[in-house]
Amino acid sequence: PLNSNGVFVVDGVVGDYLCERFGDLQSNPLTIEVENNRIRALHSNNRDLRDEFRAYTSTDENSDRVGEFAIGTNIACTHVIGHILQDEKIPGVHIAFGHPYAEHTGANWASKTHIDCVGRDFDIWFDGQQVMREGKFLI
Repeated sequence: PLNSNGVFVVDGVVGDYLCERFGDLQSNPLTIEVENNRIRALHSNNRDLRDEFRAYTSTDENSDRVGEFAIGTNIACTHVIGHILQDEKIPGVHIAFGHPYAEHTGANWASKTHIDCVGRDFDIWFDGQQVMREGKFLI
């Protein structure tokens, strides 16, 4: 993305080895504050999750940079199962920090890491029109 700012609540799963280690985050989410495409702050009652995510996204100069913003569209995926490659397809938003897959996106930067973050029950608007409510497409 050109510019990302805001708060992303990860109440689904996070990727890489953290997915297996921490599983479904619904009862103990990770909140990520993003400013100018970079992680500004992390919050979670699970200190280990917060600290390991911080370490992962501090691996190199771009590990904390938003490298992907995507909308899952597989309506056959109805709930988080704890497998990141499946869960990121759930209708809603997922973002990733780190490697932007420049070969596909044209980004002019790179990272050694890439970690996906999946939430639940999103509301999405495009140009003032709501297209998703609580994880269900309206169009």
